[in-house]
Amino acid sequence: MNRQELIAQIQQKKSFLCIGLDVDLAKIPTHLLKEEDPIFEFNKQIIDATHHLAVAYKPNTAFYEAYGIKGWMALEKTINYINQNYPEIFTIADAKRGDIGNTSTMYAKAFFEDLNFDSVTVAPYMGSDSVEPFLAFENKTTILLALTSNKGGLDFQGLKTGENELYKEVLKTALTWKNSENLMFVVGATKAEYFSAIRKIVPNHFLLVPGVGAQGGNLQDVCKYGLNKDCGLLINSSRGIIYAGKDENFAKTAQIEAEKLQKEMAAILEVRS
Repeated sequence: MNRQELIAQIQQKKSFLCIGLDVDLAKIPTHLLKEEDPIFEFNKQIIDATHHLAVAYKPNTAFYEAYGIKGWMALEKTINYINQNYPEIFTIADAKRGDIGNTSTMYAKAFFEDLNFDSVTVAPYMGSDSVEPFLAFENKTTILLALTSNKGGLDFQGLKTGENELYKEVLKTALTWKNSENLMFVVGATKAEYFSAIRKIVPNHFLLVPGVGAQGGNLQDVCKYGLNKDCGLLINSSRGIIYAGKDENFAKTAQIEAEKLQKEMAAILEVRS
């Protein structure tokens, strides 16, 4: 999926919602544990109930790798199900990879070619030769960690390097890399006050924004400072949607929570149009 196809989906659905598929067997409805593949069955029902409200799904690969080969197979079935049934949906492998060049190429092949994700999250700490192998894939997006929403995010990202904080230098430097037009950036919703400065550096790129909902991020604040002419935001909600219900109607409950965010997004887009 390319940028224009993603923008078209945002306009059509009046939504820039990304749903995180972070499946913990200890949290899913207990009746699903009887299924042959409870992780996939949980995902399938969530996807079927919310696909008309979301423009992206983001499985965090740790929640699949934790269950060994069965978890990896559930991830493969999940991405195949989305690609086959809802090919208009933008898919994100939240894997936070990053290593020297030839290793990064193999990571990129794993997620872009074998699993056929549209994008993957990547850590920038090792620099250009760890990221450019991802950027080399045509019609694929590399989502670079810039300013994360976790408590310790500013331990390093907020350090001053001359006049700027490190996260600003990451943004500026990343724009000089080959195929940087294929970049998105992760910016946490809990850091909403930073969006103005970030938009001065990357005015046109999409930002993937975790932290709305369970982590306390505010959608209105993020949009006030983070929206651009193409929307330019993917707002992720995971726990607040997928674990909203605990019984056999969990997917319908998830749909209701997703619809609340989608309606709020639609109202924001309407004001901006």
